[in-house]
Amino acid sequence: MPKKVLVVEDSTAMRSLIASTVEELKGYETVEAGNGFEALKALPAHRFDLIITDINMPDINGLEIIHFVKNNEDYKNIPMIVVTTEQGDEDRKKGLALGATEYITKPFDPEQLKAVVKRVTRG
Repeated sequence: MPKKVLVVEDSTAMRSLIASTVEELKGYETVEAGNGFEALKALPAHRFDLIITDINMPDINGLEIIHFVKNNEDYKNIPMIVVTTEQGDEDRKKGLALGATEYITKPFDPEQLKAVVKRVTRG
């Protein structure tokens, strides 16, 4: 059974890059969400092994998604990776404090992302 990864990113190009990087790993498949609303709709439809989210998005941002997931009994154990352009310590601390497992800044190294995905999903 492949590991399912939810990729939440409002930039189509970046979302495709993250999804294709994850799918290069054997035994992983992705579900893409272009914004926070799509992400929240996808959660009950699948059993995710990992969520990768951007921070800066319209409507519902990545920090709000982390907060929602980590405070929901059904989803709180899903590891979360933030992939964002936000390089400030404040955002990093906030993301990790809310419950993100890892925080990666863009532009990211695809090999680094793959290593982190495998580590947090024990893949």
